[in-house]
Amino acid sequence: MPPVALSTASVYPEPAAAAFEIAADLGYDGVELMIWTDPVSQDVRAVDRLVRRYGVPVLAVHAPCLAVTQRVWGSDPIGRIRRSVVAADILGARTVVLHPPFRWQRRYAGAFSDEVARAGETAGVRLAVENMFPVRRGGIRTVPYAPGFDPTEVGHAFYTLDLSHTAAAGSDALAMQERMGTGLVHVHLTDGSGTPRDEHLVPGRGNQPCREICERLSAGPFAHAGGVVVLEVSTRRARTRQARVAMLNDSLLFARLNLQPGPVPAPRPGPVPIRVTGLT
Repeated sequence: MPPVALSTASVYPEPAAAAFEIAADLGYDGVELMIWTDPVSQDVRAVDRLVRRYGVPVLAVHAPCLAVTQRVWGSDPIGRIRRSVVAADILGARTVVLHPPFRWQRRYAGAFSDEVARAGETAGVRLAVENMFPVRRGGIRTVPYAPGFDPTEVGHAFYTLDLSHTAAAGSDALAMQERMGTGLVHVHLTDGSGTPRDEHLVPGRGNQPCREICERLSAGPFAHAGGVVVLEVSTRRARTRQARVAMLNDSLLFARLNLQPGPVPAPRPGPVPIRVTGLT
């Protein structure tokens, strides 16, 4: 069974430290560190202290390539890629997750493929390019990424498959998984309802083939290649820590059940206990 990690973005608006605490309490195998506006997420030494405190390793680093993180670690996007690789190497993570460039980043877009192919060579870190989605406003559909939102159309060595993004794009997730092939080394296990919004629902609560994707991962070369499944779920509307923990516990249960090699066992009836000891 591939390891199951918790994205630090899944606890927003709580800070990265909360993700380590919750991941340890619920039994996740590790975390994906989203480099964010949270100062701790940008400080490798501070993150290493969290790893040691909670006993939860960093299994992947998500580079600061969102619109709101364009000034994190400087304004040069190539510099941010390289710094993300260094952070992953220091923390022992094998994968750096990247988004395609925005269309207005013309110079960066021209250098992106070569940089992705080269950046991890020395450190042995895989740069896995993530599928994205168009933006729809007022009936107008635009693609803010260059050359597009589907990285398989360009071709990279490694990929991240995000199931909330396939939902928002109206893409066939199973077909995209096939196109990514053995280059698929990272999965954001989440869900979407098919609306043109990036929802990041608890897996199983939308219309994406989350169960089928998991079954394919468990039956294929994904785990043997060191692939990681990451729960990247939006809990920002949770009113309490306990409600957030419940969503992330349900997400972990879904992943564990459906990543089982062979036939997936039916869940037992009755409520699933949620461990919240030590949480505040």
